[in-house]
Amino acid sequence: MDSLKKYFGKRKVTQELKTSLVQDVFSNVAKNYDVMNDLMSFGSHRLWKSELINFMNIQKFDRIIDVGSGTGNLIDLILKKKITNNIYSTDLNGEMLRYSKKRLREKKVVYVKANAEELPFSNDYFDKYMISFCLRNVTDIKKALKEAYRIIKPGGAFYCLEFSLPETDIVNSIYRGYKKYAIPFMGETISKNKQAYEYLQESIDLFPDQESLLNQCKKIGFDEAKYINMFNGIVSIHTGFKL
Repeated sequence: MDSLKKYFGKRKVTQELKTSLVQDVFSNVAKNYDVMNDLMSFGSHRLWKSELINFMNIQKFDRIIDVGSGTGNLIDLILKKKITNNIYSTDLNGEMLRYSKKRLREKKVVYVKANAEELPFSNDYFDKYMISFCLRNVTDIKKALKEAYRIIKPGGAFYCLEFSLPETDIVNSIYRGYKKYAIPFMGETISKNKQAYEYLQESIDLFPDQESLLNQCKKIGFDEAKYINMFNGIVSIHTGFKL
């Protein structure tokens, strides 16, 4: 039975309970989500997301899925480039989707409430799959990666932007202290939810590092899988293609 359990932060819980607890966290922080992201990253999350979109080399007729799209930051960036409107926003959290719809209400986006581990799309459907700061919140990462591979077309690409492990000890030491003390303090002061941001810190600590996630991508079948580090490896972009 223990093998069926997952970590919610540092607590070990059933798979079903983890999914429920994570959704509760994001429902509670949805209202202040963008403000908190700006404060916690000193605005850097916007640079990371912009770099991801530039890295994707989006083409005119690409059909794109943004999994765990949250409040729609990535989709907004894509639409501003005026390359393609063929975009699907998926999130398991209804509150996040509601804020995204409000933000992008004049834009042509297909909204789907769905779990990254079980997406309601046919095989070989999307040209590009992107997931940003969401994969660490998924209950079963392996299952989510398999779903990503399934719905991507042959020749299509996978992109994952996520927190990772700093490359140098000094940066890692500073970052650990920042995650442990500053992030929960800001969560309590601004979002009035210290527990949610303690979970954020713990979820980052427990997420696989760059090489571990790369190996998982390769095992799933992604070709030419690789990653690039940003901000000394505090965040990284993993990519791969489906043959």
